[in-house]
Amino acid sequence: MEKSGPQKGESSSQLIDARIKELGDWRGEMLSRLRALVKEADPEIVEEWKWRGVPVWYHDGMVCTGETYKSVVKMTFAKGAALKDPSRLFNSSLDGNTRRAIDFHEGEKIDLKAMKSLVRAAVKLNKSNAKN
Repeated sequence: MEKSGPQKGESSSQLIDARIKELGDWRGEMLSRLRALVKEADPEIVEEWKWRGVPVWYHDGMVCTGETYKSVVKMTFAKGAALKDPSRLFNSSLDGNTRRAIDFHEGEKIDLKAMKSLVRAAVKLNKSNAKN
């Protein structure tokens, strides 16, 4: 019998790899693409595995999460409300005072340039807050 889900003692990166493989559909592919994009935007980003299965990316504080649901892959920016979003990527959690999210649906394209800019802006905001 195959073991299901992540196993104890695995690194955060291994747990995220396992989650992507476990999904086995468009959500896994989307999460994988978003993960690669985050790492490209900031090669110094640190991956963690939190809250029973959510990839979280940090650089001088939380940058964003990659949550998977039945019909969306949600990328939530911890301080999204403080970020400029000229490409209007944020389409979810718009009423909050702090967080903002982007819901990706099956078949949607990612605006790579705008997403990388948003990740870099979130890192820059974290760095500026870390210096204070």
